[in-house]
Amino acid sequence: MTTFSKVILFTDTDGRARFREEAVPLTEGKPAARLSPLMPSGGLQLRESPVGFRSEFHCTDNPQWVFILGGQMEIGLQDGSSRVFSPGQHFYSADVLPAGAAFDPAVHGHWSRQVGPDPLITAFVRG
Repeated sequence: MTTFSKVILFTDTDGRARFREEAVPLTEGKPAARLSPLMPSGGLQLRESPVGFRSEFHCTDNPQWVFILGGQMEIGLQDGSSRVFSPGQHFYSADVLPAGAAFDPAVHGHWSRQVGPDPLITAFVRG
C-alpha cells in the first residue's frame, strides 16, 4: 500500500513539543494518482513572514497543517533541536497547551523563524 508521510509536531506527555511521523494510507484514486481519504478542514490561511522573522515560544491554538510554499521555515523545540522545512514540505502542527496547564515558555511549545534570503510563504489548513 502506498502512503504519505505525515510529520507531526505534538505535545508529549511531559508537556514538551516533539516531532513524530506517521503514515497516511493512500487508499483512494487510481494507480497513477493515489489519494488519501478526504479529511475535514476548518479553513485555509496564507502567511508571508519577512526575512528576519522569528517568534517567541508558543503553542498551537488549533491543530493545523503547515505547508511551505516559499522560503524556509525552522521550527525549534525546548530540547534545543530544530527542523528546517523547505518549499513542498509540510508538518501537522498540533502542539497544543495541555488541558489545565498555564503556558510556561520554559516548558511548552515551539518557536519558528524564517531562514535564508527569501521571505517565508506558508499555507495553514485547519484540521
